[in-house]
Amino acid sequence: MEILRDPLWNNIRLDPLALALLETPVVQRLRYVRQLGLAFLVYPGATHSRFEHALGAWHLAGVALRLLEERGALEGIDARAQQIVRAAALLHDVGHYPFSHALEEIGVTHHEQVAYPLITSGPVAAVLRRTLGESAPDEVFALITGRSTDALQGLISGSLDLDKIEYLKRDATMCGVPYGEIDVDRLLNSLVIVQTPERTTRMVGVHEKGLSALESLLFAKYQMYRNVYWHHAVRSATAMYKRLVAVALDSGHVASDKVAQFTDEGLLVHLDVPSLPTEARAMLDGLRFRRLHKRAYECPAATLGEEVGEWIASDFHLTRRVEDAFARELGLPAGAVLLDYPAKTQMLGLDIPMQRRDGRVEQLTAAGWEGAINLPRLSEELYRSARRLRVFTTDRAPVPEARVLAALREDAEVVRARLDAGTALLG
Repeated sequence: MEILRDPLWNNIRLDPLALALLETPVVQRLRYVRQLGLAFLVYPGATHSRFEHALGAWHLAGVALRLLEERGALEGIDARAQQIVRAAALLHDVGHYPFSHALEEIGVTHHEQVAYPLITSGPVAAVLRRTLGESAPDEVFALITGRSTDALQGLISGSLDLDKIEYLKRDATMCGVPYGEIDVDRLLNSLVIVQTPERTTRMVGVHEKGLSALESLLFAKYQMYRNVYWHHAVRSATAMYKRLVAVALDSGHVASDKVAQFTDEGLLVHLDVPSLPTEARAMLDGLRFRRLHKRAYECPAATLGEEVGEWIASDFHLTRRVEDAFARELGLPAGAVLLDYPAKTQMLGLDIPMQRRDGRVEQLTAAGWEGAINLPRLSEELYRSARRLRVFTTDRAPVPEARVLAALREDAEVVRARLDAGTALLG
């Protein structure tokens, strides 16, 4: 048994399985992939890696399992099944692209699918099969993707998974902000394994006594999205990075099936060649020397209304065409105007089994509980107040706000038809 010192969780104990997995190139690569992508350009301390986060997830999985074991909740769940869960916690991020989630927004393969061959073949699979049996790689992958029927699935992928608890605490600590205050001890001590009427198998839930700790998770996530993950400068850098890689893919400077193999700096170095298109060169230099596009327009999701502008978050190809059209109509070069509307996310899942003090199990859903704070509905309100549609431009170039908003309010089909017809979007 080895012990690592961690700034967040102090001592992290590593058994032979963890040590063997950590020695694989797949996991070692995570040392060089930042957990928060380009957030370090705003919060200088946010240089922590996916590797540290993976170690923290392994640690929390061990803590949660020990607490459940002490309360007799793991009856029928053997040591092998628990090791499968801990392995999944350690490996859940191995498919992440350089600078984390950003590239998934331009339409590349989702990181969980990228992870499939990394977990089910090669050195990682060899370690898992040697230690836990032939089916172990597939069982680990099923947990990571939320497809497992295992009673412990919820610890790895679900409304209260350990990943969320770990990254919120670590991100807040490393950014130096007070927004990630989660009552982790209370929350982990409130975890239960319950049988719900809707399922034939048991699943992870939370005891009613942990409701306040659940609220702390919700508010921490909201604050981190509002102040860190969706900070305007972080989103500007992210938009620039997406545009850089999209142009590089189009021009053949990087292959789509190779992007996920790079580290953060490795990808930037790979793209730093004289033949890189001018537009991409401007983005690359802007990121390296922190010459970020500035906010020219911003509108909260609550003001936009339901489903307005969702194509900006979901259709990168169309968004890029609109950016180019705006730039042309404003007399700016390609890439000088960037649009950003973060993809929809749930502040808190809407399907949380809650064990009442009298032993009954109920689902905490959008209907909420009588006499209790309506967490799901509150999470939606908090989410809408944190999410913003933004237009970024170089050199603080102004944009006609009313005309930009009118164009962005159009349905995707209308916008596409106007582009195809060559009709001005800001006319």
